[in-house]
Amino acid sequence: MADRYDAIVIGLGGMGSAAAYHLARRGKSVLGLEQFDLLHELGSSHGVTRIIRLAYHEDPSYVPLLRRAYELWHNLEADAGERLLITTGSLEGGPEEGSTFRGALEAAELHDLPHEVLDASEMRRRYPAYAGFETTTRVVFQPDGGFLLAERTILAHVNGALASGAELRFREPVLAWEPTRDGVRVVTERGSHDADRLVVCAGAWARTLVPDLERLAVPERQVLAWLQPTRVELFEPARFPVFLIDVEEGSYYGFPVHDVPGFKFGRYHHMGEPIDPSDPDRSVRPGDEAVLRAFAERYFPDGAGPTVMLKACMFTNSPDEHFLLGTMPEAAQVSLFAGESGHGYKFASVVGEILADLAIDGVTRHDIGLFGLDRFAAGRPTAGFPEHVA
Repeated sequence: MADRYDAIVIGLGGMGSAAAYHLARRGKSVLGLEQFDLLHELGSSHGVTRIIRLAYHEDPSYVPLLRRAYELWHNLEADAGERLLITTGSLEGGPEEGSTFRGALEAAELHDLPHEVLDASEMRRRYPAYAGFETTTRVVFQPDGGFLLAERTILAHVNGALASGAELRFREPVLAWEPTRDGVRVVTERGSHDADRLVVCAGAWARTLVPDLERLAVPERQVLAWLQPTRVELFEPARFPVFLIDVEEGSYYGFPVHDVPGFKFGRYHHMGEPIDPSDPDRSVRPGDEAVLRAFAERYFPDGAGPTVMLKACMFTNSPDEHFLLGTMPEAAQVSLFAGESGHGYKFASVVGEILADLAIDGVTRHDIGLFGLDRFAAGRPTAGFPEHVA
């Protein structure tokens, strides 16, 4: 057990486990601290699967990061000796003039991604499960889309970090941290730890550890459903691309059946409810199921069978829904990732690499200008929960 480390990583979910992995793989002495169990279900990194998509409507500048993320996910697969990324293709769109369709098309065209534009009729012909969409719907089909195995990727990063010499401690909550003359000191329930660098990947708890994030990384309650299809063959990965589609009721995303015998989907900014991440209640209410079931019955009628599972998790929203990623202006030895805003998990592999770059060198070759921590300095706007209606 080291007295001092090259880096301490706070949080060992999707992002923190990746950061610890990349730091340890580069030969650094790493202490990882997690307040809960490994693979706990109180944060934002559980739920079996996570979408990965390349025609990124949120902003075309995400695409180079995604290309590197794909490379690193495949490297992790080779390291772990198991398949972690399942390719299904992705469908991204909604009304032809809507921001999701236009943004996905712009990203695909700007970065010369293989893609097709499908209308509702062609979408239904190719993928019969997509039976209920309006004739005005347009989607960008991108063949590289698919899903990651959430818990398995965390385990792969954790096991890889341990194999490279990292020390990872679970059930050790961080009480405080402070800059020191030559690094940082982190105080936990079990004592204090010193390091040259600190990496904060605390998810919905980030603003507790970094007060400047109080109004910039706001936790929101989110609920996912798994419904058993009445025609399961239509929802198998080979016949069902992952989707992100705007409809009258909002913006929804979903997955084929995998592992759990249910069609998984959710509504972005589910009910627009803030949540205290320290509240252990992650129960699901009848109203949650009703909202999600109504969507399935209208747009995926063959997927609206019995409920298999409902799970609550959290988004942590930034004001513009772009990530908060970089070093702290007032403490260059501290880097952080926060504000994943419901679309961050697919980037965990490359975010881990970036955070390792920042901790070791203070800079990264990746373009992270969109995510600068100082972009809200004037006025400090409060993050909200956008409606995402079409």
